[in-house]
Parts: sequence; structure tokens; C-alpha cells
Amino acid sequence: MTFLKKLFLILISNPDKEYLETEDHYAHLSDEELVKRIVASNDPLLFERLYDRYAKMVYNKCYGFANSSDEAEDLTQDVFLQLFIKLKMFKGKSKFSTWLYSFTYNFCVNYVNRNKQRKMRDQSIPVEDTEYKLSVEVPDESLYEMKADKLKKALELIAPEDKSIMLLKYQDGASIKDLVGIMEIGESAVKMRLKRAKEKLLEIYNTLQ
Repeated sequence: MTFLKKLFLILISNPDKEYLETEDHYAHLSDEELVKRIVASNDPLLFERLYDRYAKMVYNKCYGFANSSDEAEDLTQDVFLQLFIKLKMFKGKSKFSTWLYSFTYNFCVNYVNRNKQRKMRDQSIPVEDTEYKLSVEVPDESLYEMKADKLKKALELIAPEDKSIMLLKYQDGASIKDLVGIMEIGESAVKMRLKRAKEKLLEIYNTLQ
């Protein structure tokens, strides 16, 4: 853990006693108004209010990319560390929650890709070709008919990127338009990724006992 990360965690998790005992005077502020004040003051204690609002959501997204709860917690802290540094990049063109979804998603995808590249270098193995011919579209009804225990196992076995888009679509209720904004790709690319993710999930699901 870097010194900067340690410092950030101390500021977030151990604010001074006087601060803890005071009333939250910022509860009435919208996310966007709170962000403006944080950017203007660069105050980590004020940033904690934003952290409290979205820590659970960010953790849930990170968990979709992680191999364990501990790794998801580390990813969550890394996301908020980068968020504190780059919060000024938020321009208010969308809801802050949507922007944070995108920020978290892109951070986690980059994290997974870096890990894959590192493992391939360490193991000196060729990149696995994951492209394959697409079959008939998997209807959503097929997903709803899956048994919960087997579905959970199947979700753990598919690629993190596939798991994330499935959870965003079917757990969080994100629309195709929402996914376009979150993933920062075109609508056709979103539909293709969603189609492939459903096919991979169904393929793995059918192999489970």
C-alpha cells in the first residue's frame, strides 16, 4: 500500500472527534453541489460525505471484477483515491451517479486488463482467442428461468467484464442508453457485448451440475 493511499484511508476512516460529533450540514446538498464544494476546497473530510453516499455502490461494482471481497475492498479504496484526485474532471453533463458508474467501470476494466497482461508476461503464454461465432440471440426469459444457486456460480466463472455488464443490466436495471454512457462505447457495441455475455453465461450455466 502506497503512502498516499495510507494517508487517504486515515483521513477517510479517522476524521477528528469534533468533526464526527457535528451535525451533517451537507445532507441537503445534491451530489453535484457537494462535488463543486469538494473541488473548490479540496477538503478530504468533506469528501467523506461523498464516500459515505457511494461506497456501497462502488464496492458492489468492484466486486464484479474482483476474485475476493478483500480484493474488492482494495479496488474500492483505489477508486475513491483516484476519484479524490480527478473529481474536477466531472463537468456536470450527466448525473454524478452515472459519471461515477463510468469512472468505476473504466478503472476496474483497466485493472483487470493490467493483471491479464502481467500474468501473460509472467507465464509466457499466448493470448487466448476468446472470439467465437455468435449463435442465436439468448432471450432474457432464459436468464430468468435459471436457478439462483447455479446462476451465482456461473456468474463467478465468466469474465469480469461480462459479469459486470450482466449485473448492470439485470441487477441494477441499467438501460442500453445507460450502458452507452457508463461504458463509453456505441449502442451497437453495448448490444454485442451484452449478447456475448449472455451466451457465455448460458454456456457455462449448462455445464454446471
